[in-house]
Amino acid sequence: MPVNQKLNHQKNKIDMKKNNGNLLAFLFVIITTMSSCEAIGGIFKAGVWVGVLVVVLVVGIILWLVGKSRK
Repeated sequence: MPVNQKLNHQKNKIDMKKNNGNLLAFLFVIITTMSSCEAIGGIFKAGVWVGVLVVVLVVGIILWLVGKSRK
């Protein structure tokens, strides 16, 4: 294995270790600051509002198409 490839391979290993360290730090902060119920509750609240927006958009498009077809 040429020296340049060996150095790049070692550098990639170090970068992967940094990424794993950042991920672990992020997960630790999330785990210690939020209980699981709060996290799940937040996800469902966001999901409900996204669902409401999609329904409103679909109903609006249907009404717009019906209005265009009547003309």
